[in-house]
Amino acid sequence: MTTPTLDDVRIKELLKQAMLELIQEQKDLFSDLFADAIEDIALVNAIKEGQETESVGREDVFQILEGAA
Repeated sequence: MTTPTLDDVRIKELLKQAMLELIQEQKDLFSDLFADAIEDIALVNAIKEGQETESVGREDVFQILEGAA
């Protein structure tokens, strides 16, 4: 008796198709995931940038915020 096998190309095609269907059926979930990932990346970049800049006092920050309001 022979055992059916799938070659790597066919497995890759099936995996791509399954992932595409999953993304299409769960658009809201994937949209939220991508938005969260982008926000996390932006936060990491902001933290890195903040570590390389000069510190400012609390009063300076509030003066700027009050002036913008």
